[in-house]
Amino acid sequence: MKKTITIIAFLSIMVGQKILIPMDITQTDHLKSYGVAFLILEKNINVEWLLNYRGGSFLVDNYPMIERECKLRDVKYETVNASQLGSIYGEIDQNNMDIVLLEKAPDIAVYSPPDLQPWDDAVTLALSYAEIEYDVVFDHEVLIGKLDDYDWLHLHHEDFTGQYGKFHRSYKNSAWYQKQKADFEMTAQQHGFASVPELKKAVALKIREYAVGGGFLFAMCSATDSFDISLASTNVDITASIYDGTPVDPGYQSKLDFNRSFAFENYQLYTDPMVYEYSTIDIPPSHKPVTHGAEADYFTLFEFSAKWDPVPTMLTQDHVGVINGFMGQTTAYNRQTLKKSVVIMAEVENTDIVKYVHGNVGKGTYTFLGGHDPEDYQHYVGDPPTDLSLHRNSPGYRLILNNVLFPAARKKERKT
Repeated sequence: MKKTITIIAFLSIMVGQKILIPMDITQTDHLKSYGVAFLILEKNINVEWLLNYRGGSFLVDNYPMIERECKLRDVKYETVNASQLGSIYGEIDQNNMDIVLLEKAPDIAVYSPPDLQPWDDAVTLALSYAEIEYDVVFDHEVLIGKLDDYDWLHLHHEDFTGQYGKFHRSYKNSAWYQKQKADFEMTAQQHGFASVPELKKAVALKIREYAVGGGFLFAMCSATDSFDISLASTNVDITASIYDGTPVDPGYQSKLDFNRSFAFENYQLYTDPMVYEYSTIDIPPSHKPVTHGAEADYFTLFEFSAKWDPVPTMLTQDHVGVINGFMGQTTAYNRQTLKKSVVIMAEVENTDIVKYVHGNVGKGTYTFLGGHDPEDYQHYVGDPPTDLSLHRNSPGYRLILNNVLFPAARKKERKT
C-alpha cells in the first residue's frame, strides 16, 4: 500500500498536478477545510499553507484520497497544473504573501471538566464539526504530568482563580453548580490541597510549565484572564472566605506578581463574590455590559507582513478583515492592561478594546481570544449549542482553527 501511494505521489508531481483548497469567499465549508488539512497531515502528507493567498488557502499533492475527502465533506477544491502552480508561486512571491509548510498533525488536548456543563465550548464544537480528534484532560491529568503527551492545549471556559466562575450570586442553589463545587473540592482533597483556589493555582502553574517548555496554549473567554490572574496571585489570597474559608489578604493588590503571568499587568481585581467579574482586564466589564446590540459590534483583524511575521499572519488568516463581535464572561481585553510584549492581532478600532492577542513564553506560545462563541452573540448558561452546519463559513470560528493548525507549521525556506 505504501509503495502504491509513493508511485501515485511521484506521478502526480511529474505531471504537475496539485490540489488547491481555496479559503476565500468561494469556499463552501471553511471549517471542514481545516479538518481535511488535518487529515492529510495525519496521513503523513505535507500541506502548504499559502498565507494571504485567497484567504489562506491550502495546497497539496494530488492524491485520490484527498479529492474523495473533499467531496464527502463538501469542501471546494481545485486541481492545479504546473503552469497554474507557477503563477500562484509568482503571485505569492511578489505580494504580501508567503508559504508555511505543515508537516505533522499536532496531538491535541482540551482542558475541560469530565461532566457535562451548562454551557458549550466553541473550540470543542469547532474540532467536532471539522472532524479533528482530541483528548479531554482536567485537573488530575494536568497534575500528574499528562500534558507532556500533547503539542496543543486549549483551556475550556474555566476559572483558574478557584471562584467557581464567580457564579455564586446567580447559581449557588443550582444542581450543576453544587455538583461542580463538590467535585472540585474532592479533587483538591485527593491531591492534598486545602482548598479549590489552591488546587487551581497548582494547575495553572503546571499549564504555565507546559507552555514555557514548548507547548502551544490557546484559551478563550474567562480561561484567559483567570489563568493569568491565578499566576500573578500564586503567593497571595485573592478569594473570599466562601471559596476557601479564609478572608482575602488585605494587601492583595500590591502583592500581585505580574512577572509570573503571560499577557496582563497593572489591573485591579474584583474580590467581591457577588460581582460577576474578575478584574479590570475585561472590557466591557461583565457586571456592567454594554447593550448596543450585535449589529453594532465588530472587530478588525490586523494585517501582518507574511514574509517577516508568519506566526501572527497564520493566526489571522481569514476571508474577511472585519468580524462580528461576540460577548462572554471575558469579552475582550483592556489595552491598558496588556504587557508590552503582547502582539495585538485584533481590536475594535479607535478604542481600548483588544479582542485577540498572542505572545511567546519560554520555548512555547500562548494565544488568547476574548468572547465565548463567535456565532452566538450573547451566550447564556443553559443555551443550546451552536449548530456549526449553519455557520460553516464562520470567520470567527476560523480564528480558532488557525490555532489548531499552527503547531504543524514550519516556514518554507525561500529561494534566493
